[in-house]
Amino acid sequence: MQTNATLWKDTQGNSIQAHGGGLLCVDNVWYWYGENKAGPTTQTLNAQGLPVERVDLVGISGYRSIDLVNWEPMGVVLEPEPNIRNHDLHPSMVLERPKVVFHQATGTFVMWVHIDRPDYKLAAAGVAVSDRPEGPFRYMGSIRPQGRDSRDQTVFVDDDGSAYHFASTDMNATTLVTRLTDDYRAMSDESMVLFPDRHMEAHAITKAQGRYWYLASGCTGWDPNEARSAVADRLDGPWEELGNPCRGGDRPELTWGSQCTFLQTLPNGQILAMFDIWKPQALGQSQYVWIAGTPGPDGLQLDWNPVWAGLTPPVTTPEIAIPQRVNRKGQPSPAKTFNGQPAHIAS
Repeated sequence: MQTNATLWKDTQGNSIQAHGGGLLCVDNVWYWYGENKAGPTTQTLNAQGLPVERVDLVGISGYRSIDLVNWEPMGVVLEPEPNIRNHDLHPSMVLERPKVVFHQATGTFVMWVHIDRPDYKLAAAGVAVSDRPEGPFRYMGSIRPQGRDSRDQTVFVDDDGSAYHFASTDMNATTLVTRLTDDYRAMSDESMVLFPDRHMEAHAITKAQGRYWYLASGCTGWDPNEARSAVADRLDGPWEELGNPCRGGDRPELTWGSQCTFLQTLPNGQILAMFDIWKPQALGQSQYVWIAGTPGPDGLQLDWNPVWAGLTPPVTTPEIAIPQRVNRKGQPSPAKTFNGQPAHIAS
């Protein structure tokens, strides 16, 4: 098991670098993708001219597990581009909150990330693709959804296969939801606004018991604040805000000193809520909190547990089956290649 409110270790005994991350289950194996912050923490100024801590872009790390407790490292699955100064993935840039979804028809894994400059004025969403959940992911470029600023973000795939990008927009005042194109690699022209002027970030969403469950935080930088939750019968609402779902433990009114990053409906019907306890003076030492709760008529309640015991025995899920590719001789085909060149930031 893993101890909540600590920096977890992988199966090799090293600190897990998967901050601001999310999960994906493929052929009964769980994959955890997150920010690698294993570098020196420095300070710069954000769009409001306020000091903010950062680590030079290291990349997105990946881990895999069958029980959601013991995590085998896969290395950096989306790497930086240190030799291209104006590239989105140059070490001087910001790369945050990766979320990976699987496109069934093409057998492609699609990663969306928050891309930014150190001052957080670029505010864009980047996309990368891979034929394998282990990566490597190939970066395809970045975009501002509907031409609007896009900061903290997540991606959600609905039951009908439609995928949606959630992002903080209007300088974090509003939540913008944009439907992705059918291949998940770009933004469509369909969008909607949720929670106007509620100033939320760290978006997380899942579906359970036929309803949509949402978790987010307020906007206080690296400092913790009271978690917010909401529920709806339809993605486009109406949404009912339910308040802070955290109960017990130390400082539940401040989300146990953490900030949410992802919601995952588990095969047993519970919802796993993933949180980061940010350590702004040493971001690579930021800690993890995973709490599972059962949604009910009064909302989703998350009761503090000092440990995360995972799934025992490992629970399998059929939600994703990767189609096998074969050539004309019936032999496995090599991975697809993508012809697009790495995108640079538009000036």
